[in-house]
Amino acid sequence: MTNKPNKRDKVDKLIDQFWKHGFLTLSRKYGTYLPEPKPIGQYDVDAVGKYKKKLAIGITVTEEDFSSNNLITKINFIAKGYPRLNNFLLTIFVGVPSDLFLKASMYLYQLDNDVQSKIKLISIPTGK
Repeated sequence: MTNKPNKRDKVDKLIDQFWKHGFLTLSRKYGTYLPEPKPIGQYDVDAVGKYKKKLAIGITVTEEDFSSNNLITKINFIAKGYPRLNNFLLTIFVGVPSDLFLKASMYLYQLDNDVQSKIKLISIPTGK
């Protein structure tokens, strides 16, 4: 029997990727010592990190996110539509269940090249 990772495990995987890329975690969901990240516009994010003039935004997605157009709108808004982030080089870490990784990469192919260059897809194992 396989256990699906819970939301906290998914955010932990995002934080691991932040650290691997040199980012200091400023806020995260489901954490003990750090505050929850503030929404960006009307969109919730799972983690925020920073390294010098680089900013990392982490979000996790589920299969339901692919059925709505909300994910594309959310990523576009974070990547290019939110003026407060324009002073930073932005990386958006998108945590995707490993069984949906190929679907996610094809789905995100719909985005502009400028937005695609800011995205790092992170595979989150679906079972333990």
